[in-house]
Amino acid sequence: MIWEQTTITLSPHPRGFHLVTDEVLRQGPELSGCKVGLLHLFIQHTSASLCLSENADPDVRGDLERHFNVMVPENAPHYEHVTEGPDDMPAHVKNVLLGSSLSIPVSNGHPALGTWQGICLCEHRDRAGARRIVATLQGRE
Repeated sequence: MIWEQTTITLSPHPRGFHLVTDEVLRQGPELSGCKVGLLHLFIQHTSASLCLSENADPDVRGDLERHFNVMVPENAPHYEHVTEGPDDMPAHVKNVLLGSSLSIPVSNGHPALGTWQGICLCEHRDRAGARRIVATLQGRE
């Protein structure tokens, strides 16, 4: 049985949806010895999220950012948590909607992602710092 856990540090990204598959796989647990398993990714922040999305056309990621900005606007009159700037409370709402974790199947040493799927960092703040992801691999050799 394999149990391995590492913490991945992603460099700061501007607000938006960013393809980080290669960076996550490079810094995360070694998958090559895992015949069948799950790679669990958990972002340790409340103003950023993880998602699986289109990995080929960057227009999709731009459209997602624009859609979420319409769906969860800044400066909504019902927000009470406003002391950290106009982008902070919407960032928390987006985190709750998109989620903090992903579980990705591992097959024969590779993530079993679909052809057009990639791991995305969803950065919801205008000026965020580095982001940490705890990556846990569970499986068998």
